[in-house]
Amino acid sequence: MRYLIALDAGTTSVRAFLYDIAAREFVYRAQQELGLSFPRPGWVEQDAEEIYCKAAYVLRDCLRAADGDVAGIGIANQRETTVLWDRETGEPVCPAIGWQCRRTGEWCAALDEGVRRLVGERTGLVPDAYFSAGKIRWDLDHVPAARRLMKAGRLCAGTVDSWLVFRFTEGRSFVTDVTNASRTMLFNIHTLDWDKDLLERFSIPRAILPEVRDNDALFGEVRMRDGVFPIAGMAGDQQAALIGQGCFAAGEGKITYGTGLFVLFSSGETPVRSQSGLLTAVGYRMGGRSSYALEGSAFHAGSAVRWLRDGLGLLSAAAESETLAASVEDSGGVRFVPAFTGLGAPHWQPQARALFSGVTLGTTRAHLVRAVLESIAFEARELVDCVRRDGVPVRAVRCDGGASANGLLMQFQADLLGVTVDRPHEKESTALGAAMLCALALGMTDEASLPSYRRAGTLFQPDPVLRGTREADYRDYLLAVRRALLVS
Repeated sequence: MRYLIALDAGTTSVRAFLYDIAAREFVYRAQQELGLSFPRPGWVEQDAEEIYCKAAYVLRDCLRAADGDVAGIGIANQRETTVLWDRETGEPVCPAIGWQCRRTGEWCAALDEGVRRLVGERTGLVPDAYFSAGKIRWDLDHVPAARRLMKAGRLCAGTVDSWLVFRFTEGRSFVTDVTNASRTMLFNIHTLDWDKDLLERFSIPRAILPEVRDNDALFGEVRMRDGVFPIAGMAGDQQAALIGQGCFAAGEGKITYGTGLFVLFSSGETPVRSQSGLLTAVGYRMGGRSSYALEGSAFHAGSAVRWLRDGLGLLSAAAESETLAASVEDSGGVRFVPAFTGLGAPHWQPQARALFSGVTLGTTRAHLVRAVLESIAFEARELVDCVRRDGVPVRAVRCDGGASANGLLMQFQADLLGVTVDRPHEKESTALGAAMLCALALGMTDEASLPSYRRAGTLFQPDPVLRGTREADYRDYLLAVRRALLVS
């Protein structure tokens, strides 16, 4: 077989990439945009059927391009977004609740101290609306059809990976992987199984949850006219990017500039409990061995640039942001905090709201755009500082995601961190991680060879002359964050 397919089911689009095994590069890609709905302030929903149909479309597109010469399909997906569906018909019973949705904030805040401590000890997470447990509980409490199906033994609840595999396999496989399971607030990252005590506390039956497998496992088969194709290798998008960036040693990490901003640093085979507001994550489990990571998640990064384009009309295209921001020397003292749906790590404050500060009559469109771009780098700096405080050395910083193509942002990030930022030749690290896991699951490579899949690209070196200026900028940003927190 000549090709692998990496399916990347993200938040705003679903994409399939055709990976040439011999050349070790993507040679074809297909993409479909996904809709988001906002029925109430702070609520985010998606149509699960749309996610599946568009995933099937791009998958078929890649299969046609490969003329069926495909060894297997690896999957990476947006995490935490939660789907409930009928086990018999495969139909969703309600809209998918998006990972950015804050509707369960009050439910999380009402959890008693014993439960909050249990969540931290067992899952490595903090109780927050970000994670899937509250979303499942909300649907069970508010959607009568979900309760009826649960009583009849027909309800399935899972993240996007489980939903897609179930539909692709026509209900033959109801599975997930350890990285996606670890984002539910129901999974014990030490025993690597659903946690009985948390399931009982949240009144979520284990029977409605999928079987959990390692990242390099086989997850099912897709039967199409072109043939039967194994689903081999799967991970949540951020962990897939960690793998695609070759961050296997402790202290190696990556920053993904996607819809949100995600900082993950490998911490080795022993989980590190953060004292700085970060999350302890399962980085991956391959060859029967687990590796952990520290993770910091900011809810808005690329979505803030999209807001400039679609909400304010300040940009005709997202790519215009770099040219416009470069047209001014700095942000003119303007700071932006992208807390549209609250602040994630390390603050975990759902009531905070986005704000501009330092605006004067001299502020221009370019200053506002630059302030938004700089806010993304400031978010990353805050999270990397937390990694350091938690005792994990920051040895390598690699970048990926759509906004990593913005050279001005990447240089500003390097200056702000004081370390080299490494942008790989293949910017689609999430898809590359899915392809690497697929090759590993199919026995086409081994763990020792995985780092060689990543090809070097552009290095952004910090400018020592700007260090003092960037530190002052960062202090101003932290003051703006305090103002955003006062809104809550």
